[in-house]
Amino acid sequence: MDHQPLYEKVRLTLVERMISGAWLPGQMVPSEFKIADDLGVSQGTVRKALDEMAGAGLLVRKQGRGTFVAEAEDRAILFKFYRLIADDAPSGSGATQDFPQSEFLSVQNERAPSGLQAVFGIAEDETIWRLERLRRHKGKVILWEEIALPAKRFDGFDRTSPLPNNLYQFYSKTFGVTVSKVEERLKAIAAPHAVAAHLEIPDAAPLLEITRHAHALDGPVIEWRRSLCSTEAVHYYNAL
Repeated sequence: MDHQPLYEKVRLTLVERMISGAWLPGQMVPSEFKIADDLGVSQGTVRKALDEMAGAGLLVRKQGRGTFVAEAEDRAILFKFYRLIADDAPSGSGATQDFPQSEFLSVQNERAPSGLQAVFGIAEDETIWRLERLRRHKGKVILWEEIALPAKRFDGFDRTSPLPNNLYQFYSKTFGVTVSKVEERLKAIAAPHAVAAHLEIPDAAPLLEITRHAHALDGPVIEWRRSLCSTEAVHYYNAL
């Protein structure tokens, strides 16, 4: 017997519209009445499904205008996935902070190592895009990171130059890949020599390592990311 709540079935149906491109980033979604009539359910069921999607950052409600498919450049959505803020920032002010600027050091296409084959669920002969970049806050490099993407999902990734600062917006608009959630693991490590040089800190100085799996709307991991951060002037912030 299927015990899945009706609103959850409606939510999955609406998410599928986003995956298929029927609902595009920035597009206003139909009214609750229209969706309810289309799916043969009550407006209350549709409202609960939309509430769940808004809570997950997939939709944005704009007072007096309606409900829209979230865009990666929406600051509230953007800072949902960027959790480093200045030490002197007021508590809870993440979405008002300056977003860090990026400097890409390299973009390479290479055979996926076994660990990333498992992460992305790809065959051993498939390739990945591997990016290396620095991120600056108020002109100072605070973050070195490496990013891996399954090449099949991001065909022609290297044809954009220069790459934009906001990668999640780029994924969505160029490749139709919307990041719906991320999983992160945090650990304290000693700075490797090459990274220490980029961050202008001593070798083996303490760094915050953030390892991330970013999931697309349809479920699979579409980005692996490892960020090494100097926390002299910033900290990791999360409100639960």
